[in-house]
Amino acid sequence: MPEAAAQGSGQPAPLAAFGPGRVNLIGEHTDYNGGLALPFAIAQGVVVRAAASDDLVVRAHATDLGEQFAFAVSQREREHGWRAFVLGMVAELHALGVEVEGAFLEIGGDLPRGAGLSSSAALEVALCLALLELAGIDPERLGHVQLARVCARVENEWAGAQTGLLDQLASLCGEQDRALLIDFAALAREQPAIEQVPMQLDGWRLLVLDSGERHEHAGGGYNERRAECAQACRELGVATLSEADEAQLGRLPGALARRARHVLGENRRVTGAVEALREHDMPALGALLDESHASLRDDYEISTPAVEAAVARLRDAGAAGARLIGGGFGGSVLGLFAEDAQPPPEAREVRPSRGAHLLGG
Repeated sequence: MPEAAAQGSGQPAPLAAFGPGRVNLIGEHTDYNGGLALPFAIAQGVVVRAAASDDLVVRAHATDLGEQFAFAVSQREREHGWRAFVLGMVAELHALGVEVEGAFLEIGGDLPRGAGLSSSAALEVALCLALLELAGIDPERLGHVQLARVCARVENEWAGAQTGLLDQLASLCGEQDRALLIDFAALAREQPAIEQVPMQLDGWRLLVLDSGERHEHAGGGYNERRAECAQACRELGVATLSEADEAQLGRLPGALARRARHVLGENRRVTGAVEALREHDMPALGALLDESHASLRDDYEISTPAVEAAVARLRDAGAAGARLIGGGFGGSVLGLFAEDAQPPPEAREVRPSRGAHLLGG
């Protein structure tokens, strides 16, 4: 329970919200390019325990960092790091008409930061659910897509990372043993955009291996790639790179052509991965993971020596396919292993799990 709440009232926190991390099976850097992606929520995540206070101050404690932070609910001065997410969520919910009052928040969980498993979206989602519950607002009233957009605004406007909606939707909408096929072009048109895809791996396993290199969306490379994609769209006269025609790419300078080629190819690989899952064709899925990694490394240019070493370790251990996941420039890699394979001992198995929810007690 929140430490300050325990000291102030002697009562346990009345609620706790869980935001899961995510693994993106395939479809990287396609969300903000109007394409397709196939993520799933995982069992590891962020827990926000919350209690109301009797003043208009939010007091937050990040237990893994041993840091505390307090601010008036009316504050709009910018902060950095995890504080930016807490302050931004309060501000964005106020802008939505949700009257967030004083609160004690304790932030913890078992999802490593900067490992490519979307700890930022997990934090945003857990904060959002906890603060809505304190305000007496049913999240179902707002809907998953609107909640995802609120969380994305926190990341974009307050934390400075120009991410799309993939991570937030995966955290909010995940289901046990299901991946989410997300069509971001349909989402932009306010059309049905999310399809649950069964993930029956028939004894095969998905494992993640941390490259040991931390990454941060708000720093450098991620925002640079997004700006390059926007420039490519302007030069081609399209709204998103997913609308481009492969024959047009010769009009682009080399780097921009490579970015567009990755997006178009990755959309096809998502479609192929859905078909492979439906046909229970795990070798075909593994080949698509390898193709995705090659494209992210060579066309999108977001790999690093540490990431390449982690991918090589998975392949040397018998992975049928492996690729970097998340924004790149560090983080984790994903490998697909047959039942009898022996992955590296420090690799962690991941399974599609339930999306964000309130915890009992």
